[in-house]
Amino acid sequence: MKKLFLAIAVACTVMLILPSCNVAKRATAGISGSRGTAVRNWVVSNIALEGLPDQAVQGLFGEKNYKCFEGSAWNLTNSGNGTYTLPASSECGAVTQSIFWSAAPKDETFQFKKIYEGDKAKNVTEGYRLILTSLSSEQMILKSPIEFGGKTANIILTFTPAAR
Repeated sequence: MKKLFLAIAVACTVMLILPSCNVAKRATAGISGSRGTAVRNWVVSNIALEGLPDQAVQGLFGEKNYKCFEGSAWNLTNSGNGTYTLPASSECGAVTQSIFWSAAPKDETFQFKKIYEGDKAKNVTEGYRLILTSLSSEQMILKSPIEFGGKTANIILTFTPAAR
């Protein structure tokens, strides 16, 4: 009887300890969530067009010109709330827009929706889904795919950490 009790106690102890030793779970915890390394303040340091002539791009994310996003500051918080601020330029006025965002590096997606005063993120059904091609503490690269000439072209945004 003592041996049976001892075997059950050892089995229970092992069952309690093993889940906490799951190496794969610990190793990916920082990046497999919906936000991970993307949480920080970023600046759009470069915008490139892939498979598109400049005059073919009318706007981006509801703004009249994709160039409005050059030098824009993005504040991405762990709660999913965030903002982007477009700098004032000859083509664009200074704009600060509230957003709700998520990133899934495993699925290579970054998505956000604009949140206006009085809106709740759960009630906003329209947004933007981009391809997350690179994410590290030093850089984030997003591609916005566009159909052009029967092919998929991209607007590529390169983000670097904002100076503190």
